[in-house]
Amino acid sequence: MHKWIHYFDIYERHFSRFCNSAPVILEIGVFGGGSLAMWKEYFGAGAKVLGLDINPECKQHEGDGVEIFIGSQDDPAVIEDILSRHPRIDIVLDDGSHMMRHMIASFELLYERIHARGVYMVEDTHTCYWDEYGGGLGRQGSFIEYAKGKIDEINAVHARGVLPISSFTRITDCISIYDSIIVFEKRSQGSRQAPVTGPL
Repeated sequence: MHKWIHYFDIYERHFSRFCNSAPVILEIGVFGGGSLAMWKEYFGAGAKVLGLDINPECKQHEGDGVEIFIGSQDDPAVIEDILSRHPRIDIVLDDGSHMMRHMIASFELLYERIHARGVYMVEDTHTCYWDEYGGGLGRQGSFIEYAKGKIDEINAVHARGVLPISSFTRITDCISIYDSIIVFEKRSQGSRQAPVTGPL
């Protein structure tokens, strides 16, 4: 397993509510399988941990409550296969190729189809500033720039018609941005009320 130490506080902040509730988590990028075992232990009895990786050797990390899918994270057929077998996914953790086009493709294939109170976390977004991953400061097509657009989209209700209200707008509660991690939390946006108290 290879994780930055400061990630663990972020995991706890966004994932602790799922502990001991038998969640289904999909981790994109299996590597040595260590994090899959960690999630199985962290989330407790009944948790289902899914892994996705392009390396067929990762199948060796399957076990009780851990299932590995082989394929590319931007392949619609692979994502559809996962969703057909596991129609409810509570958490997606993208720790895959870190290539910009892959990160965006996975998000667009999965986000709207995970649970209505689910969490979508993208790790290692520092690669969004690195040329070899298709990134660069302010570079269009990087996941950071994509996420900046999502900040406008979550506020589309207030854009006075300049920006359409999208499905993303309606189903997203918040976007949290950290050093090297972006988290999207789903929850249907409700009607907006702004009571005024005191004399007008």
